[in-house]
Amino acid sequence: MKNVIYYLFTLLAMNSVFGQRDSVIVLQEVVLSDSKLQQFSDGIKVRVLDDTELQRNKGMLTNNLQFNTPIYFKENGYGMVSSASFRGTSAQQTAVVWNGININSQLTGQTDFNTIMAQNLNEITVRSGGGSTQYGTGAIGGSIHVNQNLLFDQPLVNQLQFGYGSFDTSSLFYNAGWGTEKSSINIGIGHLSSSNDYKYLDTNRRNENGAFANQNVDIAFGTLLSAANLLKFYHNTFIGDRDFSGTLTAPSNDNYQDLNTRSLLEWTHFKTNKVQRVKAAYLTERYRYYANKERDEFSFGKSGSVLLNYDYLYRHKNWKFNGVVEANNVNAAGSSIRDEDRNRLAGILLISHTPSDAFSYGIDVRKDWVSDFESPFVFSMDMKYNITETYTVYLNASKNYRIPTFNDLYWEGAGSAGNLELLPETSLQTEIGQTIKTKDYSLSLNAFYIATSDLIQWRPDISGNWSPINIKDVTQYGLEFETDIRKEIGEHYLTWKNSYAFTKAIDNESTKQLIYVPFHKVTSNLAYSYKKWSSFIQGLYNGEVFTTTDNNQNLQDYFVLNAGLNYSFPKKWGIAIETQIAINNILNENYQNVAFRPMPNRNIHLNLNFKF
Repeated sequence: MKNVIYYLFTLLAMNSVFGQRDSVIVLQEVVLSDSKLQQFSDGIKVRVLDDTELQRNKGMLTNNLQFNTPIYFKENGYGMVSSASFRGTSAQQTAVVWNGININSQLTGQTDFNTIMAQNLNEITVRSGGGSTQYGTGAIGGSIHVNQNLLFDQPLVNQLQFGYGSFDTSSLFYNAGWGTEKSSINIGIGHLSSSNDYKYLDTNRRNENGAFANQNVDIAFGTLLSAANLLKFYHNTFIGDRDFSGTLTAPSNDNYQDLNTRSLLEWTHFKTNKVQRVKAAYLTERYRYYANKERDEFSFGKSGSVLLNYDYLYRHKNWKFNGVVEANNVNAAGSSIRDEDRNRLAGILLISHTPSDAFSYGIDVRKDWVSDFESPFVFSMDMKYNITETYTVYLNASKNYRIPTFNDLYWEGAGSAGNLELLPETSLQTEIGQTIKTKDYSLSLNAFYIATSDLIQWRPDISGNWSPINIKDVTQYGLEFETDIRKEIGEHYLTWKNSYAFTKAIDNESTKQLIYVPFHKVTSNLAYSYKKWSSFIQGLYNGEVFTTTDNNQNLQDYFVLNAGLNYSFPKKWGIAIETQIAINNILNENYQNVAFRPMPNRNIHLNLNFKF
């Protein structure tokens, strides 16, 4: 199936009440590949990170998300493997969606957030709660959407960013976008490298063997073939070369090299009340791991995934019906995994109804047929009610799932083995939220509950050999509170965004809190601008986390404070120049988010941005 060209059809329909409104909706549907995120998330908590937020935290996606969302991140040292815990769920239960496609690793089932560069992405959106009906396996705690949006009918815009900072950290990002009435293209190139030899506070040691160099290319292209047909192409290549840092107790001399590629071809046919799409996607991942980088021996893994998706949506008056058929073939192999294939076919139906301007609801169902095990039927329901112009209540409930990964099923490493008898993880969850939104501020409060069955965990047997088994039932529940205050007085502009998350994640058997799930997390971002000057202060508080299942060992809570100052020079010769100085960890906090792996001490970064 690797040599088969797959096509993806999406039929999305728009209201025909006003011609001007139709044209706007058509444009949004045509440009956005992940249109379901807007069309079928009325009763779901969705948070969009704007451009200014993305520019404050340079580097990889981890930096942006941990200071702006309630998601907890575990990093094995700065720049090393980074995994997410969303509402107390595991890294494999957080889906990452690239232009509408789930890109979690076929080998491990998770995404390393230090392999995604945010600078060349147009939009990053966090969708909280279960999303398996739309985005498939792993979307239990929530999903993170990274999109490359195409803009037509715009002049050529170039952006060039240079950066240099502590620990010999350097960055270079270039982005160019251009569009006519019929075509649009966007190209992004990124480089980030660092010696990464920061000092371990309160010791005489440094972060040895922590150097990394990441390269990234993004391409998005679209052309109108006719008044009703659009062809789009997206591509991403990431190349990483990282020495894996040691710990406080053990040195390291290993190295990890990975190459990930994603290509998506999409054809769209649209009319006033309907749109059809065909997508063909091919994704690859390859890695080499050197236990001793001075030697030639290495272990490796690789996978290739081909995706075909046909999507038809029809809108009639205040109804939307969206049917999807998706086919997927995956092949994986490696030093510790025999060559294996997986075939999957999915059928999806999404229904949305808006009886009035104040009330809407949706019902989604999905069924997957997978070649190497039985996959469950899943569903979701959501509703939104605008009680007043400023006060909204929404509710959602869903059943979600995660299928075992190739490592779970077929691993053949020394002292460990996969398990062909594994069942998929399933969860039932519900959430209620309320939002107050005015011109100057917004407040939101969400309460969630998740019950997960057949959680997959690797455990040793009596001989000390490790294998995965369905062993745990887990319950997660908590609260999330967010505020967004905006004030504009003349040329003075102030924004203050805050979030607080309380999370209980309990192993039902032991009644203990799951490891690496903080009870409390707080983020705060204060930004001020006046004429050519702008500044920001951002804080991150993570409560204590347990590092053992019996909760006898823990990592202390910590508070990290960053600040930055920007100045925009007057535009000359068509070139706009902006400088930024950012100081991270101003308080020089000694902290870890993974045991025995200290994070960086106080550090400074300078950035110079050109736009022409």
